[in-house]
Parts: sequence; structure tokens; C-alpha cells
Amino acid sequence: MQALENRKGRTLTGIVVSDKSDKTIVVRVETLVKHPLLKKYVRRRKKFTAHDPMNECGMGDKVKIVEFRPMSRNKRWHLASIIEKAV
Repeated sequence: MQALENRKGRTLTGIVVSDKSDKTIVVRVETLVKHPLLKKYVRRRKKFTAHDPMNECGMGDKVKIVEFRPMSRNKRWHLASIIEKAV
């Protein structure tokens, strides 16, 4: 996991929405984007599928994911670390 922390590329932080698949988690990432016309911040949400080799994440965990080589059709992210476990 330490090698993934120091990896170059994009890193995102989000919340695990689903852990039903084997070695795969779905992470929802929220970003704030300024609306071009209204000049107010709008919350954007996007889901990413990430590789979780040890099946250690659960629903509601706050995790950090890093960009990785394609592992399947949709999986292009890898779990770097678990920031906070869900209660």
C-alpha cells in the first residue's frame, strides 16, 4: 500500500458506496465546481470502480484511490488507503 501512496497520477478521496463485488469497490467522489453563469459552487458527484485486493473496505468507509492501469472494462483505479472506517 505504501508504494501506491507515493505513485504519480491522480488521487481522489471519496466514500465507498458498494462493496458487493469480489475485490472491487465503488467509490463516490464529490467535487465543488463553480458554475460559469451563476458564479456559485455546485456539488458534482461521480462514481469510480476501484480494485480492493484484500476486500478490506466496507460500506461508508472514507478511502483514497489512485489512478492505475486498466484492470477490466470499468476498473482503472486502485485502493491506496483507508482514511476512516465506517461505524
